[in-house]
Amino acid sequence: MSVFELQGRTAIVTGAAGGIGVEIAKEYARSGASVVLASRNQSNLNEVQQELTDMGAQAMAIATNVCDQQEVQSLIDATVNRFGGIDILVNNAGGALYFKPPEELSLEEWHEVIDLNLSAPFLCAKLAGEVMREQGAGKIINISSVAGIKGAGGISHYGAAKGGLISLSKSLASAWAKYNIHVNCIAPGLTKTPGIINKGMLPSEVDRDGNPLPSLTKPCDPVHVAYLAVYLASAASDHLTGEIIPMRAMVGFDR
Repeated sequence: MSVFELQGRTAIVTGAAGGIGVEIAKEYARSGASVVLASRNQSNLNEVQQELTDMGAQAMAIATNVCDQQEVQSLIDATVNRFGGIDILVNNAGGALYFKPPEELSLEEWHEVIDLNLSAPFLCAKLAGEVMREQGAGKIINISSVAGIKGAGGISHYGAAKGGLISLSKSLASAWAKYNIHVNCIAPGLTKTPGIINKGMLPSEVDRDGNPLPSLTKPCDPVHVAYLAVYLASAASDHLTGEIIPMRAMVGFDR
């Protein structure tokens, strides 16, 4: 058996109705995990669930507002009732929601983004962590952003939340190491998700002469984030915790 296989493991993936979350769910299914899909969009979740079951995986789709404690608790309880435990939690749900400079951001908008990108991962980790502590093991993977490392003027609220998620990941890793719970964080840069593509935010992938640019200068594909999430969920990362792994196109950054 490959060290990267997840056979017999149960994973919850939030934000699993599109983008990075879908690709993580698919790669977990391919690696043998049972996958619980969580998002507010039940219709899209059902489509992803069907795709996973067509692959031969065990999958369950539960519409969940990850900012609501009662709904998250219901997600945790349903997962344990169906699969007997929780081995992996991926806190992927998130988003900038508003693209505006900080002076134009209302306090309500600020709180909405902080709740989604920081408070919700804490809530999910807290409740899933109760199950993992009883089991004596678990893997938590938080999806942050390069904006949480470097900041971003037009999405200061998002950068602040994702920076907080990075700090939270390190703190949880320290607090829960004695329970054999690993907590790590992936910080993607600009990624080819439908939301980014639809907003026309992707830079050109060719130079002025029309030649393809090197892969390391391009935004990453969501599946590459998923590959890393498989590694962090697998036995291959059993001695890794409290780490932040950036993934970014090397354009406009110091090398």
